[in-house]
Order: sequence, then C-alpha cells, then structure tokens
Amino acid sequence: MSVTANKSPIDLQSFLFDLRQFERQTAVERQETDHVNVHDDDDDDDDEYHNVDESAADKKKRKRKEAVALAKIKKSKEFARRKAQGTGESDNDDDIAREMMCENSQPFAFQLENCEICGKRFTVTPYSKAGPRGGLLCAKCSKELADDEKKPRANRRGPRSGRRQKQSNLLDGFAQPGAPSLAEMCTKKVADNINDIEEFGDLPPQLLHRLGQILCKRRVLTSRTLNLFLRSDLNFIDIYDAAKLETQDFEKIFAFMPNLYHVNFRFASQMKDKVVDYLLDRDLKIKRLQLDAANLISDACWQQLFRKLGPQLESLKLSNLDSSFDDETVEVMCRECTALQRLKLKQCWKMGNRSLRAISELVSLQHLSLNFVQEVDNEILLNTLSKTSPRLRTLSLEGISTADDRLLDIIHVNCRALTKFRFSDNAVCSDRGFVALFTHWSNPPLEFVDLSSTRDVDNSNPDGPADAIGLASQGFMALMNHSGPGLQKLNIASCRHVSRSAFEEVFAAGKTYPNLEELDVSFHTVVDDYVVGLIFQCCPKLQKLVAFACFNLRDAQVPAGVALIGGLRAQDPIVLQGHHY
Repeated sequence: MSVTANKSPIDLQSFLFDLRQFERQTAVERQETDHVNVHDDDDDDDDEYHNVDESAADKKKRKRKEAVALAKIKKSKEFARRKAQGTGESDNDDDIAREMMCENSQPFAFQLENCEICGKRFTVTPYSKAGPRGGLLCAKCSKELADDEKKPRANRRGPRSGRRQKQSNLLDGFAQPGAPSLAEMCTKKVADNINDIEEFGDLPPQLLHRLGQILCKRRVLTSRTLNLFLRSDLNFIDIYDAAKLETQDFEKIFAFMPNLYHVNFRFASQMKDKVVDYLLDRDLKIKRLQLDAANLISDACWQQLFRKLGPQLESLKLSNLDSSFDDETVEVMCRECTALQRLKLKQCWKMGNRSLRAISELVSLQHLSLNFVQEVDNEILLNTLSKTSPRLRTLSLEGISTADDRLLDIIHVNCRALTKFRFSDNAVCSDRGFVALFTHWSNPPLEFVDLSSTRDVDNSNPDGPADAIGLASQGFMALMNHSGPGLQKLNIASCRHVSRSAFEEVFAAGKTYPNLEELDVSFHTVVDDYVVGLIFQCCPKLQKLVAFACFNLRDAQVPAGVALIGGLRAQDPIVLQGHHY
C-alpha cells in the first residue's frame, strides 16, 4: 500500500501546498541568480584564475587593487594610443584597460601555467624564468636555456689590428717590422698555455730565460709554474717577479738546484731568515746574488750570510731595503766580501756615511752603483771615489744631491777604463764641470751615458742662471765630441738647458754616430720634427728614440725598425717610411 494512502485528506493538502511554495521560491532564486550573472560577467571572468576559497574580505581587497591598476592604465599613453586607433577587441574603456593589464600581468606563484617552449603544464614558482617571448618556462626548459647562455658566443668582431700589442712592443723597444721570429712565437705560445704544460723538457737556457721574462711580465709565476723552471742541471735562476711565491717556494729552489751560481730574485717579499738559513745549510757555491725588496731578512741574518758566502761572492746587487741593512751590516759586508767585483746598492734606506766609508775599502771593485736615500757628506763621497775610481769600469751615481764639480774632476783624473757612466738627479754640478770632464779626457769613448735630470730646478727662472747648472749646450757638445763614435745608449732626458742650436750642431749633416742604438731626449721642448730628422740621418743603427713631452714633435717620418716612444701624437699609428705599420 502506498504511503499516501494512509494519509488523511488534510495532511495531503498541506503537503501539496508546501511543495508548491518550495517550487515557487526556487524559481525566484533562479531568476535572481540569472540576473546577477548577466550583470557580473566581467567579475566572473576576472575570478577565473583565483582561488575558489577566497574570502569576501580578500576579494574586496583584490577588487580595490584592480580598480587602482585599471585607473593607472587609463592614464597611460599606450591606453590613449590604443583607444584612438581602436586596436583592442572592444571599444569600452574598461575592456581596453583590462586587456592591457592581462597582457602585462604574470601568473602568481603556485598557479598553473603552460611552458612557453615545450607547452607542458607546470606550477609557477617565484624562481620561474621568463622565456624569449615573455612567457614562463618550466624547470627543464629553464635549465636548458641557462646552459645555452653559458656557451661562448661566436666573436662577431672583425679582425683586430694588434695595436695594443704593437704599443707594448714599442715601450719595450721592439719595432721589428713583419712577423716575429719562429722561436719568439713558439715561446709566447708556450706562455699562453702555461697552465696546461707539465714540464719544459730540455729547453735551451736562453729560451727558458725568455719564458721566465714573459711569465713575470704577465704576473703569472706562481708556486705551480715555478716547478717548470727547477732543473738540477742549471746553475742560474732569474725570477723577475717573485711576489706570488711563498717562503717554502724559495727553499724548494735551493733544494732542487744544488749547482746554483747565479741567483736573481725581484720582489722577493716572502724571503725570510729561515730561507737564508736553509741556503747556508745547503753549502751552495753562489757567486752572483741579486735580491730586491727582501725586507723580511734581518740585519743579523744578512751579516751571517756575508760571513758564510762573502769570500766567494763576486757580484752583489741589493735594492729597496727599508727595514734592515744598516751601516753595521754594510761594514760586515765590505770586510767579508773581499773578492767583490760588482756592487749595486739602490734605495737602501738605512745606509749613510759609515756605509760610504766602508765601500772605499773594497779593493777588487770594478763596477759600482749607488743610490742613497739619506743625504751623504760630499767629502766622504769624494774620498770614496778617489780610492775606488782608478779600478772602475762602470760607475752609477743616482740622486746624490750634494755632489759638485769636484766629483767630476776626480772622475776626469782617475778614471781610465770607464765604459758606463750614470750621474742623474743632480742640481749642483755646472755645465762647466761637464765640459771639463769630457774635454781631453784620456778615458776611451763611453758606451753608456745617463745624465738625465741634471738641471736647475728653480721654477721661477725656467731658463736657468747665466752660468748653466747641469748638462747644457756646451757640455752636451763636449760629450758627443768625446764619446760619440763609441756611444751605444744615451739618456739626456730633462736636461732642459740644451739649446736647439746645440742639437743642430751635434747632429749636423755629415756627422755620424755609427753605434748609437738608444737615445732619450724627453722633456726637451726644442726638439721638433726637423731635429728628429737630423737624429735619424746621423744614427744609422738607432733602434729606440724616447721623446716624451717634446711638444713640437708632430709628424716625424720614422724609419723602419725604429721605435719612437712619446711625442705629441704617440697615439697615432706608427709610420714607417710613409706607410702604416
């Protein structure tokens, strides 16, 4: 029996009434919903990518931010351009603004997006990368794109002129036209790939030395590359830049090379007392020692070295020592190094008059080079030169400001075998003193002369006093008359009192200086294109001409094989016989 059969007529009527009421209410609600959907299509479209669990407050906040963004877009020039051209899909302002906002917006993190490259659906993260067309990439495509960017791109630059290398070669004095020698090219190729080389093998000593020069110039001589130069059959080691070597590297040199005869370390900042102690324990037969900037060696250790190696040392060159090597150490050196023939002490800060007296006791000295930081007494200097100059073959005095014409007189009287003479940075000696030195001097013609920066330094009187100070016109002509035929290198930079007429007289037509290879006339404002042309005519073997701050030197024609360094147009291409090089 059905359920309705048991109901009374009153209950059945009540049930039907309730059913009609429910259907009527459902129809009303459906109508209202359809009405809302008609007016809120845009809102539903905006909510397409948003979370369905978004609260009313969050939705209101999002709507507010969206309204601000739309208002900002409507004020932009791009919006005005699109509206004027009608490029959008709709003419309604809101539709155009919303379209622009959708183009510029990126999906939020943790939303789903299609990869621009492979089309794969993936979850957006804060680390998702943009693709080439502005879309987002999945993790796999992002990694592949990053790997492609790391690959070296093809060089689109045209062929290089090599100008920078040419200028570097000029500063080094090389102006050889054409290709370098095969040996030089191979040596540089080895230096370019030094990190891939395990050993040099039986490389000739001269090429090994050249490799060391190139690596030191590039500052790539390290503990690893040092091992390539350690050969037990060699008796020399030249390291021109030891700044990257550690203390144990110096010990390793003396351990692997027991036959060392010649040692040359420049910028040896990590050479300490323990290295010298290790050297002395090895009982090496070193006869030529040159150290630069070895400031971590104490005076006591220096003295110990001279007591042990002094009798066998023939050449000693020390430079840039500011924390040690005082007068007492120099006295020990002069007392112990009885066979010393060559001595060079440059920029040793603690040396003074006592050191100068001690040097005068070296009876075997033939080559002397001094550059004092402290001011020394002129009488002590004259006494030292009086004792040592008769045996000297080379003499170099730099920065001795107290020396006067009496020093030049002693050199004129005592020196009979000089081949090299350097006397620079002096403002006391006069031009008459230089004339007296080179006139009727029984010494053979000098091969190397450096008289740079011997001039008056009174800036208020640039022409100098009437009695010229330093090397001037008469002294320059006397020098060239005496040493011109044998001169190979000449430096008269900053001798500003040499006149133009003196240059024209020295390099006049018909005169020849057959051996002159290097000439420095920097800071001579009287030197111009004409004077340089005379120099080229009179010096057939000239290889290097330095002319910094010669402001009248503009368009000189430089012969092939000559390196012109400086000049007003030093940046221009080097000209060789009218052709670009």
